[in-house]
Amino acid sequence: MRLAKLLAIVSITLIASGCSWFGGGDEKEAPDVPEQQLYQEALDRLESANYVAAIEKLQLLEARYPFGRFSDQAQLELIYAYHKNYEPEAARATADRFIRLNPNHENLDYALYLKGLTAFEKDRTFFEKYLPIDETQRDPGSALESFQSFQQLVSRFPNSEYAPDAQKRMTYLKNRLATHEMHVARYYVKREAWVAAANRGRYVVENYQQTPAVPDALSVMVLAYNELGMTDLAADSQAVLDANFPDYQSNIQLAKKESLLSTATFGLLGSNETPAPVQQTSAKPKAQQERSWFSRLTFGIFDSEEESDK
Repeated sequence: MRLAKLLAIVSITLIASGCSWFGGGDEKEAPDVPEQQLYQEALDRLESANYVAAIEKLQLLEARYPFGRFSDQAQLELIYAYHKNYEPEAARATADRFIRLNPNHENLDYALYLKGLTAFEKDRTFFEKYLPIDETQRDPGSALESFQSFQQLVSRFPNSEYAPDAQKRMTYLKNRLATHEMHVARYYVKREAWVAAANRGRYVVENYQQTPAVPDALSVMVLAYNELGMTDLAADSQAVLDANFPDYQSNIQLAKKESLLSTATFGLLGSNETPAPVQQTSAKPKAQQERSWFSRLTFGIFDSEEESDK
C-alpha cells in the first residue's frame, strides 16, 4: 500500500516537472509597476503619438488598478487613444461605460465631446476628406449619434470649454441631416409615394428649422398634399412658404414615368417626351435638326466628325 502511494507521488512529480520542462516554466508574469509610473508611461506614449502602445499601457493600468487614483483619468485617456487610433467602436464603448459609471464626474463634458467627435469622424474616410463625395446621401446613423452627443454636452454643460466647438459641429450636422431627409423625400416624389414624401417634408420643417432644406421641404409638402387631394394642407404649406421664402422657386417636380426601354437605354430609346420642333434661324437648314442613330448611340462624341463628312 505504501509502495502504491509512493509511486503515485513520484508520477505526479514527474508530470509536473515535464510540463515545466516543455514551456510552462518560460511564462513569467510581468513585474508589478507602480500606478503612477504606469500612468506616466501611458501619457508619454500619447504625447509621442504612439497610440497602440498607449492603449496597452492604459488597459494594463485599468486591469491592475481598477480603483486607483488614476483610474478615471485613464479611462478618459483611453477614449482619446482609441479615437486617435481610428477605433471608433472601442472609443464609443469606453465613452459609454465612463458616462454610465460616472454620471457626475467633473470631466463628463470631455467624455461627451470625445464620443461626439468620434462619431463625427467615423464616416470621414480618406475619400470623403479629399474627394468631392456627397456624404448627405449616405446612412446618417453616425451623424445622428454625433449630433445627440454634442446636444447633450451643450444642454448639460453650456459653459464647457468644448461647448463652442460642439455647437459649430451641431450646425453642420443639422444641415447634413436635413439634406439627407430631402434626398429621401425626392426619392418618394419620384416614386409618387405622396404620403411618405409629405411626412418627410413635415419632419424637416418640424425638426430642422433654420436650415437651407426648409423651403424644399415645404415645396414637397405642397406638391404631395395637392396630389393627395388635401387642398387645405397644401394651401397652408404654400402660405408658410410664401411668407418666409417669397423669392423661392421650387425645383421639386412631378415624377416622370419612363418606359422600360427608355430606362434600359438611358433615355436614348422609348422616351415618352415629344421632341420640340427645331427652329431654323436662317434659310439654310442645319445638320442638327435630327440626330442620327450613330450620334445617339455614341452620346454625340463623333458629331463633329459627322458634320465634317457632310
